[in-house]
Amino acid sequence: MRRVQLYDTMSRETRLFQPRFPPRVGMFVCGLTPYDEPHLGHGRFAVVFDVVARALRHWGYRVFYVQNVTNLDDKVIRRASELGADPLELSAQHFRTWRRIQAAMNIESVDLYPFATDYVPEIREQIAELERRGFAYRADDGSVYYDIRRFPAYGRLSGQKIESLRAGARIEVDRRKRSPEDFVLWKAATPGEPSWESPWGPGRPGWHIEDTAITGRLLGPQYDLHGGGLDLIFPHHEAEIAQAEGASGLSPLVQYWMHNGLLMMSGEKMSKSLGNVASLESALEKFGAMPLRFYYLNAHYRSPLDFTPGESLEAAREAYDRLRAPYARIVAASHSASPSGEELSETLVAESGRIVGEIDDDLADDFRTREAVAKLFVWSRKVFELEDRFSRLSVGALETLAAPYEWAESVLGLFADVDAGAGTSLDPVVRAAIAARGRARTRGDFAEADRIRDELAAAGIRLEDGSDGTRWSLEAPRGAG
Repeated sequence: MRRVQLYDTMSRETRLFQPRFPPRVGMFVCGLTPYDEPHLGHGRFAVVFDVVARALRHWGYRVFYVQNVTNLDDKVIRRASELGADPLELSAQHFRTWRRIQAAMNIESVDLYPFATDYVPEIREQIAELERRGFAYRADDGSVYYDIRRFPAYGRLSGQKIESLRAGARIEVDRRKRSPEDFVLWKAATPGEPSWESPWGPGRPGWHIEDTAITGRLLGPQYDLHGGGLDLIFPHHEAEIAQAEGASGLSPLVQYWMHNGLLMMSGEKMSKSLGNVASLESALEKFGAMPLRFYYLNAHYRSPLDFTPGESLEAAREAYDRLRAPYARIVAASHSASPSGEELSETLVAESGRIVGEIDDDLADDFRTREAVAKLFVWSRKVFELEDRFSRLSVGALETLAAPYEWAESVLGLFADVDAGAGTSLDPVVRAAIAARGRARTRGDFAEADRIRDELAAAGIRLEDGSDGTRWSLEAPRGAG
């Protein structure tokens, strides 16, 4: 198995990855609360942890990846009430949209999507154990709260101290609490809302308790890797630690905590509550799945990612098209290649292997996808120099040229749109564009002709007009920027 280093939020340092029972890896990521359509920020965490799971499996680890679905909480209930809909049906509808988008974006690594409401028995059991151990108390109305003063380690993940916490700062203000910082485990039933029977009376789970009940059942009281957005560190992940370790008496709950940076718009986190969201499905339809993946991966997962409407994804699409074009031509050439064709120099063969090794090293060093993408652009510039020889190269030579792209296809999930059909269809598509440009020039519409030429250039395709017509070739791809 590969030696892997990753940044652990708890220790605030980059650590050697050592799962509890190698090669098995238990991995949990906080998933969607499907009360509305997913936005671009949701896409980032999904792609980031898809790559983490893909890479670990590529290196020989046996990953069991769980991503929960908060199919019932205050947000779901509020939104359903606004629409006059059943909250569980509403969340199911949006989750189907989420799964359709994930499939389109080549996100295929999740093994299980447990719904919170399917784990109510486990939730009740964990709350009862917390009450038995003195970590939980019930209020007069039948709600149950976690008493964080019974858990002195509360705040170690975020670096917050109990004394410094303020009511209302991502903490639910509730007069039934003993202390403002306490959080709800079981909410007493409210008329018209879904509820379940419990030892404390009818009610429903709080937000935090679902995750630890799910992981306790599926991954055990201690597991290897927990992921999520940076905004979940406090209070959500702090609450998870308090609940799980309080109930089991075992520490640590998780060996490694990974948090992805947030998607920012105008300096603020992209969030439905702020009203500054961009639809993930609309972006997928307009720009395509692979440019979206490229956009997320052309930055380190822990860095904030600035989004500018009308610019960010267009730039990502143009850069991705330049990166993709040489691979598509290699794939197209491989269909007619001969085993006895020309071979590459030993230097190029060695360089292909070196590039694969280096991008593999980048991922093994805290998943530095931006550096891996940059090296793919370097390789693409080298491949472009050989474009005129593609038709003469042997099958083995083309496979050598394709190796870095194939690594990225497997581990980064890129280039899913480069297949036999995509590669073979490139020439007729370009020829059709050239013909349309020719017709525009004939009728004197030079603005349209220039537009077609510029769009082809943005995709890495250069046109050369001559006495015998217009020829096309791939431009040397430019950097990712």
